[in-house]
Amino acid sequence: MLACEPEWAALVREIAGDKASVNSATTALQDSHRIEARPSLIARMRTADLVVCTGSGLEIGWLPLLLTQAGNPRVQPGNPGYFEASRYVARIEIPAAIDRAQGDIHPGGNPHIQTDPRNIAKVAEAVMERLIRLDAANAQAYRTRGNLFLDRWRAAIQRWEQQAAPLRGVPIVVDHNDWSYLANWIGLREIGSLEPKPGIPPTSTHLAELVSRMQRDPAKIIIYAAYNSPKPAGFLSERTKIPAVMLPLTVGGSDAAKDLFGLFDDTIARLLAAVK
Repeated sequence: MLACEPEWAALVREIAGDKASVNSATTALQDSHRIEARPSLIARMRTADLVVCTGSGLEIGWLPLLLTQAGNPRVQPGNPGYFEASRYVARIEIPAAIDRAQGDIHPGGNPHIQTDPRNIAKVAEAVMERLIRLDAANAQAYRTRGNLFLDRWRAAIQRWEQQAAPLRGVPIVVDHNDWSYLANWIGLREIGSLEPKPGIPPTSTHLAELVSRMQRDPAKIIIYAAYNSPKPAGFLSERTKIPAVMLPLTVGGSDAAKDLFGLFDDTIARLLAAVK
């Protein structure tokens, strides 16, 4: 099985256990928008029985080429071996019109669904059913592990929501629109972005404008992802005295984010530490 992103690899491992061999095409230190379709990935795609990706255009720059080069009919879109996680959640920020002048806009909405753990639960249910469909002989194992994971996960969501209560209404500046689902979940208030437009790298002019804006209406936290350069966030932090916080974004993005539970434990802990 091949996952496009580490969060989906981690999720399949939770549900499949030793019934599946799972690889991730990307790591937490890579921008999953921009991946090279390397021969090693083509080889993994060629032998996969299931491919789990985010969809919503996140992998549009590399996944179609990977699928074409691999020539594996089992995992082509429309077949049971192809799974798009974003199809199973309510997507936000769906543009009314597509204009490239707006930056890197995704027609299907914001694809970074994994930053809301409630979305992980919805995808987990769908992954469990897909594994059962593809491998009926191990259906009971998938259902047992899947339901145990969901019970633990829903209990963890309640705990995270209680812990994150002090974050409600906290104004933030983000690096990229990676964090919209997280903000919606725990009530963070986004008031600025290091990118002048989605997918456009920060410019000195835009950062200078942000410094002026923060002096008038300051944020409490500047958030950037593990795969981003810390320099733009550091520049703004140095000039505004607003703490810059690296969040893991996905499994493997920090030492503590070794699995999905660690991902959210660490995310909440880092945000709370910055506010305190």
